[in-house]
Amino acid sequence: MKDALGDPAYGRTNWRRFAIAAGVPAVVAGGLVFGVASGALAASFSVSGKQFKLSADRLEGTGFTQYAGELETVDGKIPAAKSGIGEATLTNLCQTVAAGPLVLRIEAGKDADNPVEASDLLIGMSELSGDAEFTNIDIGQDASTLSKDGLPEHGAAKSFGQQADKVVITNLRQIAYSTSASTFKLKGMSLKLHVGTGKECF
Repeated sequence: MKDALGDPAYGRTNWRRFAIAAGVPAVVAGGLVFGVASGALAASFSVSGKQFKLSADRLEGTGFTQYAGELETVDGKIPAAKSGIGEATLTNLCQTVAAGPLVLRIEAGKDADNPVEASDLLIGMSELSGDAEFTNIDIGQDASTLSKDGLPEHGAAKSFGQQADKVVITNLRQIAYSTSASTFKLKGMSLKLHVGTGKECF
């Protein structure tokens, strides 16, 4: 027998486990779907500390910054790489949050003519890979003086930063702690809960 999500039905116990084990990660995923009310909140909210995976065939952004920083958790601060993008589009976006045998998977923007759109995007991450092309990049800039993404906060004075007018990343693979945006338009969105392995983005 299969449940409404197309995976084997394991009874109500799995749903109770999901509520306990995946409650916080689900909130993180919800943040991706709905964004935050203001870009000013992007650097200041407390994160769960639970990482999630995000992939896209292509990301195009105008107004790009990158710098090292910290993220607030209930247990204190954790180090993270931060990337800010003023306006971004993502094609074939996938995000997964794993909690034990359960994987919450969100997909959107599969049609290249109708990509995901985001404004005031800020990502706190531990890993990023892909093929990147930058336009008018400044490498080694004081992180406290970064400005091209239009966001209100950046890195500490005298710390390393870089920024560019434009960034294009293909085959994006990212492990992140947080994603926030003033607007996040997920076109053709689907959200599914999977039981078992093999359902993560990568």
